[in-house]
Amino acid sequence: MRRFIIDTDTASDDAIAILMALQWPDVEVEAITIVSGNMPVAQGSRNARYTVELCAKETPVYEGCTRPLLRAPAHAYWFHGPDGMGGMDYPSPQRPPAPGHAVTELIRRFGQAPGEITLVTLGPLTNIATALQIEPRLAQWVRQCVVMGGAACTVGNVTPAAEYNIWCDPEAARIVFHSGMPLLMVGWELCRGEANLSQAEMDAVLALGSERARFAIESNKHALAASVDLQGDPGLGLPDPIAMAVALDPSVCSQRSRHFVEVSCDDLTRGMTIVDQLHVSSTPPLRDPTWADKQPNIDVCWQIDIHRWKEMLTQTLR
Repeated sequence: MRRFIIDTDTASDDAIAILMALQWPDVEVEAITIVSGNMPVAQGSRNARYTVELCAKETPVYEGCTRPLLRAPAHAYWFHGPDGMGGMDYPSPQRPPAPGHAVTELIRRFGQAPGEITLVTLGPLTNIATALQIEPRLAQWVRQCVVMGGAACTVGNVTPAAEYNIWCDPEAARIVFHSGMPLLMVGWELCRGEANLSQAEMDAVLALGSERARFAIESNKHALAASVDLQGDPGLGLPDPIAMAVALDPSVCSQRSRHFVEVSCDDLTRGMTIVDQLHVSSTPPLRDPTWADKQPNIDVCWQIDIHRWKEMLTQTLR
């Protein structure tokens, strides 16, 4: 069994990503850690615990940082609805949060099994950056970190320049990106266009008839409206489940390469992931010394196998 830990700000698409991992046959999700982002920590925790119980699992859910390192919290009610789950008002989970702080658990669990556990992050990187500030060796202990975040040389979804998770806490993202942790950035743009679920595909999911399938579509009804009305997409975009699909089956990322990536903390471009796609920062003659001699630090996923991603989603919702 492969070992996973998921760090998340659980709203509707995070919940589906969690569900996929919990249902994947050769993966054991050892813990879920909650960070402020889409939802306040308490609501994100509730959503994650509900999802765990829906899958008949007992994965512990630890609550973590309640605000970004330096910024004010900014939640995504406008995208995911008042409860993060499309306003479905699901019942409270039966199990409480696990005792202990998410940051402490991240350090403890990775420290006990260095090089053995994959980390998948679905929200702002505040918990991970905080853990790195306490224990820098965490960067070497993580087997691989798949980051749902950023936008590689494309438009943002919360500002013209930035994707939401990185925008929420750019200072944390900068710490993580430069920590030396083995990172694969799966940007939000990979969920757009043909990677959206069309109405026919959503109908096919509902036709599976399972409680998980119904949950996947109903909890994302607010996100569907936002995808279509605000972002102009043809259907439902699911960035977190796509990142999870890549973590579960690396072949889903059909094109990847390694680049220097910086995170902007400036006001105008706050949260922008600046990807040196052409490697100009390490190729003379570069005119601007600010960017000189920057070595690749992150693997970037540029394209996905759309058919395989949708096949995996259906497989886990049956």
